[in-house]
Amino acid sequence: MAIVTMLNMEGKEAGTIELNDQIFGIEPNQDAVHTVVVNYLANQRQGTQSAKTRSEVAGGGRKPFRQKGTGRHRQGSSTDPSQVGGGIVFAPKPRDYRFSVPKKVKRLALKSALSAKVADKEIIVLDELKFEAPKTKEMVKVLANVNAGKKALIVTAEKDENVVRSAANIPGVRTALVSTMNVYEIVNAGSFIVTKDAVEKIEEVYK
Repeated sequence: MAIVTMLNMEGKEAGTIELNDQIFGIEPNQDAVHTVVVNYLANQRQGTQSAKTRSEVAGGGRKPFRQKGTGRHRQGSSTDPSQVGGGIVFAPKPRDYRFSVPKKVKRLALKSALSAKVADKEIIVLDELKFEAPKTKEMVKVLANVNAGKKALIVTAEKDENVVRSAANIPGVRTALVSTMNVYEIVNAGSFIVTKDAVEKIEEVYK
């Protein structure tokens, strides 16, 4: 098992914690991670893009100019895609980009992302993360104390409104629960900050 040094909110050592190798120590499967990230991004798409084909563009009732004598090509309709204001060839239409991924692949991808963070030393384990009131300054101070990167994902076991609101206005910093964290956010974060309680819950849920 990998042993990681825990920090407190002041950035000082607060003991160590053993991470389960079945979750935090596997060989990352890049294919699974890629599949799940593409799935996540595809599911975020609204799919509302739309353009008109030549059959939907207004006009085209008469020949735009005479057949001969103008020195121009013999155009039969103003709705032709080659004309200014004409239709679009293979125009995009509203569609659903969502697709499903097997649960086993999702689980493998999550374990791979977590293991990669441990291997790259981008995981920061806090003994606890609590604020008496929502204060952005306090969260900024904690992030500086633990040397977090510009992009950070903070994962807690239970929802703490003070933590969520303290991080809400910091660019590049996101918060999540063990039950809501996803592979894309883990991979996208330069620092994966997780509380001791959250680590225990992750090992309980994904063992």
